[in-house]
Order: sequence, then C-alpha cells, then structure tokens
Amino acid sequence: MDWQLPFSIVVVVLTLGLLAFSRYGADLIMLGAMTLLVVTGILKPKDALAGFANEGMITVGIFYVVAAGLSETGAISLLAERLLGRPKSLRTALARMLLPTAFLSAFINNTPQVAMMLPVVKDWARRIGISPSKLLIPLSYATILGGMCTLIGTSTNLIVSGLVVAQNAPDLPPLKMFDQTPVGIPCALVGLTYVLFCSRWLPDRRPVTSELGDPRQYTVEMLVEPGSALVGKTIEGAGLRSLPGLYLMEIDRGGEVLAAVGSRERLHANDRLVFVGVVESVVYLQKMRSLKLATDQVFKINAPRSERCLVEVVISDSFPQLGMSIREGRFRTMYNAAIIAVARNGARLTGKIGDIVLQSGDTLLLETHPTFVDQHRNSRDFFLVSPLDDSHHRPSPVQAWIALGVLAVMVLVAGLGLLSMFQAALLAASAMLLTRCCPENVARKSIDWQVLVVIAASLALGRGLQTTGAAGFIAHQVLDLGGSNPWIALAIVYLITSIFTEVLSHSAAAALVFPIALTTARTLGVNPMPFIMVLMIAASCSFATPTGYQTNLMVYGPGGYRFSDYLRFGGPLNVLIGIAAVLITPWIYPF
Repeated sequence: MDWQLPFSIVVVVLTLGLLAFSRYGADLIMLGAMTLLVVTGILKPKDALAGFANEGMITVGIFYVVAAGLSETGAISLLAERLLGRPKSLRTALARMLLPTAFLSAFINNTPQVAMMLPVVKDWARRIGISPSKLLIPLSYATILGGMCTLIGTSTNLIVSGLVVAQNAPDLPPLKMFDQTPVGIPCALVGLTYVLFCSRWLPDRRPVTSELGDPRQYTVEMLVEPGSALVGKTIEGAGLRSLPGLYLMEIDRGGEVLAAVGSRERLHANDRLVFVGVVESVVYLQKMRSLKLATDQVFKINAPRSERCLVEVVISDSFPQLGMSIREGRFRTMYNAAIIAVARNGARLTGKIGDIVLQSGDTLLLETHPTFVDQHRNSRDFFLVSPLDDSHHRPSPVQAWIALGVLAVMVLVAGLGLLSMFQAALLAASAMLLTRCCPENVARKSIDWQVLVVIAASLALGRGLQTTGAAGFIAHQVLDLGGSNPWIALAIVYLITSIFTEVLSHSAAAALVFPIALTTARTLGVNPMPFIMVLMIAASCSFATPTGYQTNLMVYGPGGYRFSDYLRFGGPLNVLIGIAAVLITPWIYPF
C-alpha cells in the first residue's frame, strides 16, 4: 500500500506538467489521470465517478442555462447601455464600468458576463474615443473581483461548496450564499481601487479593425420608433454622430429629405435615417433598441427574429434580379432573406435602399436564418456567402426584464436560505426555458461539457490525494515551512493555490488544493473555514496571465494585448489581493 502515496503524487505532478506545457485538452488530461488512479486500484469506480454527481459541478452546469437566458435576452446589455453613459475621461469611464460590472458579477457567472459585455464595451470605447485596451483588462478583472463576493459569483466557489457538502463534517457546515461576502467585499474594493487608479498605465493598443481601410461602404435605412428614447434628442445626443466609420447621410421626414444633417438636428418619431458606414457600425445600428430597420421585409421572413443573423453576399453575373431595383425584385420571396444594406465598390450610394438598382459585384447585407449560408454557399447567384459573427437580432426588452427577474428571484430564495443553491439554480433554469428566455436548442448548446468534465475529474484527483494520504503528506510539508503557525500556513495555501490557478485552470486548482487545505487546518487543530475562504479567493483571482482565467483570455485578442501586459499589471494585483485575503479572513472567521 505504501507505493500508492508516491504514485498518486507522481500522477498529480505529471498532470500539472501536461496541463501547463502540452497542447492536449484539459479534459483529456484530467480523464487520463483519473483513469490511472482507477486502473491501479487507488480509486474505486464509485469514488472516481462521484465527481460527476457532485452538487457543485452540476450546479455549474445548470448555471450555463441561466446565463444563456440572460445572454439571449440581452439583459446584461440592456443594463450596461443605461449605466455606461458618455464619460469624458478614462477614470470616469472606469468608475462607470467597474462598480456595476463587479456588482453584477457577484450574481452572474463571470465568463458569460464578459461574453455579453465585451461587444458592448468595445462599441462604447469607440464612441467615447478611448482605446479598448484601457478598458478590457479592467472589465475582466472587475468580473473576477465581483465574482469572489458570493457563492454563485464563480464556478470555483460552487465547486468548493460541493466539496464542502461532500465532506459532511461537523466542523465544516455547508456554505451559504453570502458566507464569503464579508471577506470578498474588502478584497474586491482593494482590487477595484488598484484597477481604477493604475489602469492609465495599461498600453494604448488599438487592434486593426475593418473600419480601417475597409472598402465596403454600406447604405442602410433605420426608422426612429415612436415613443422611443431617441425622440426629441439631437443627433449628437443620441450618439449617432460619433460612431466610427459611420455617416448619417440624410433624414427622410414625411417625404421631406434633410441632407447634410447637423449634429443639433432633433429626431422625430418615424424619421427614416439613411446611414453609410462600415459593417461593424451597421451591425451596431441594427442592435439599437430605439431604431428599427426601415424595410418591412424583415417582418415577413419565415423565422423567429431571435434566431436570425446577418449574412454578407456578393452578387454574381448569374443573379436573377440584375438590373432591377430592390423594391421591384422579389428577393425575400426567393431567398427568405431581407436586404438591409448595400455596398458597391467603396462608393457611397445615394437615395433610399428600395431605389437601388442591383449590379454584379454588389455586396448585400442580409437578415436571414442561419441555414441560408449552407443552402446558398455554392449557389451560382452569389460569388461569396459569409455569415457575420455576433449578429443575432436584438431580443425583446420584455424578455430581458423577465430574465433579470428570474435571476433576482434565484438570488433571493438562495440568499434567504429558502432553497439550496442547487435547488434555486434548477428553478431559475426551468423558468428560463418555460418563458422562452432560453430556447431549448440554445440551452443544450450553452453547456460547456469540457469544463464540467475537467471539474469532475479534478474532484476525483482530489479524492485520490485524500485516500492515499498524499494530501496529508503535502500538508505536513506546508506545516514544516510554516512552523505550525496558522497565519503562515494560510499564506502558503493561498500561494500554492494562486500558482496552480495561473498555470492550470481555476477549477483544477480549487479541487486539487482543497484536501491539502482541509488537512492542514485539521492537523493544526484550527477552524478550517479561513482556509476554505482563502482557497476560494486564490482560485478565483488569476490576474498575472491571460490563460489562468477564461475572462482574461476572452479580452486578450480584442484588446490587442501581449502576455507581458497581464504580468506587469496583474502581478501586483495578485500580491495585493493575497495580502488582503490572508489578513482579513482570520478576523472574519477566527482560527
């Protein structure tokens, strides 16, 4: 039996090395490690598979459906548009973004939150004239800092909660919704203060976008909806003058054409606005809640609006409607798609969309069903058929508020202890499906099975460390370094977890260090709660590398960052949060 302890440590070290330096998927590596422990008899099959039934892991999977409902309805974008405004300086912009983002992240898993806010913040940065690289790393860090303030803020917290429940120990009661809030909030405030005052040292990098040198100048018509927030606003006040790569060519107001529109011209209900601009700005217009496409053809497409997307096509010589105006042609009838914008050789087309006579080589921007691409990719009618990313149609504001209501009820019932977090999440996911905030097909696709496999296999490895005594062995090494001082032991646990989080994944770090932290506390004969709290914060806070946390990686490309940017800006933040967590936690949860 003595061979099992060193063998399990070798398996864990090998796993860490493969995760850090190989190109194999994390799920395959973790499953391979679990297989070795099962085949050698170190883990019984029921213990190995227990991770796949862990309450925390399943709760993470359910949260993907809840987050998908928030994403599909545009709930986060709806709030962000109202809160961000038009600040005049970088610090004001950061203050407007950081606090609401961190607050929302305490109740919404931070990965889908960044996915929802990334395009919003990029467009906002362009409108206010600030480089996205000054805002995107702070966006990621704000979601991480806010997420560590509640049990549902990150998947890491839920995983640790599941591990605590599995212990079923009298000295370690199940974690409640706000147990870590007294520790998380002070740490988050320290981190947000650092980000607010130090982000000016982030590099000013502007990734090349299609608006720079893009020859496609689309002409598109939008209608000001009666009763919308834009009615009565000036062009500048509505934010329609400052969109990069976009030009308001004219306004058609009841048959009267207003050319060379000034920035102080006030908008009226049912104004038809004719814009010329690059595709990114056209997509942004299409998503604005107070504007709608002026063509009625989009309402006649045989597909729900929430399922539609934008597709670019280039007309070929064989196109059957050559020489016809868009109004004369029967494009929607033939292709189940509506033409919403036209581009021609970089030229600025004048007049209404319906009056444009189509020519070979014209580029059309269509609103249609995603199946259009597969159906017409090889059609002789088009030289090119290309879908646009992130171009699904704006959802109904009513559904956005329903989704936010579902989230609020979930937080309320879990926070008051009326239901467990698992039960509240099940209730919220069911409500998202029943109210159609999250369609069935979207719910199925939203679950990241690779992440769940990594979590479950990590839990099995952690179990292996416990059953072989490896966790106790490592804990004794920690105690030898700390001289049996619980403060030093706490700092070492934070350091080990932080290093694992930066080079591996936060989920694997939490699962692997949990048995070490628990054994360390019990060997010292102290309250294990401070160690659990520090473990959750350390596993959540990955700032020094883009690969340590998904949100850091998500903003890496759009911000034009380099690896060193994270190390220089995030490294000191890691140290600050570590010091704050180790000093604050024992005052809230005494040893």
